[in-house]
Amino acid sequence: MGKLKRLVFLASGRGSNFSACVEAIRKKKLPVQILALVSDNPGAKALDAAKSFQIPTKVLDFTKYDPKTAYHKDLLATLEELAPDLIVACGYMRILKPDIIKAFPNRILNVHPSLLPAFPGLDAQRQAIEYGAKITGCTVHFIEEGVDTGPIILQKSVEIDPNETEKELSLRILKEEHKILPLAIQLFCENKLKIQGRKVKILK
Repeated sequence: MGKLKRLVFLASGRGSNFSACVEAIRKKKLPVQILALVSDNPGAKALDAAKSFQIPTKVLDFTKYDPKTAYHKDLLATLEELAPDLIVACGYMRILKPDIIKAFPNRILNVHPSLLPAFPGLDAQRQAIEYGAKITGCTVHFIEEGVDTGPIILQKSVEIDPNETEKELSLRILKEEHKILPLAIQLFCENKLKIQGRKVKILK
């Protein structure tokens, strides 16, 4: 398996993807050391989940920063101090600044609730419904400086029921996110991801 990969999570909300990842890492006994969960929101339920898993937490309350650029500087300093091999953004509601992306090239994962490049940005599920799409889904990708533009690692499709609500669709997509995000982490930690231009090759 090689040496342990050092992992940091970023989360702003309820932390369901975070919990799914931690449970998968522990169940599969992956070669991972989870260093911390970092959040911009002191009220994030993800922090409670981290404490239940006995994972260290770090809160940088975005609302307390003025100017906001100071937040991003502190986040970079925090990540550099932790020195992870991989950063996983799961329900993290801030756009990572170029300095952070350049400090951790091809080492930051994100999960997005659409089949990218379709419906990037906020409210992807609503975008899909309003567009009249028949199929949507979720994507795990590497983060680069564009919004939801990085190389795609894994995707899972979900058919859209024309009678369902945005919330119902979101919950069905979320179930698939809980599968592909832990798998992407596993592939990274087992050194099975190779980036070739825009494409990510999964090694056997």
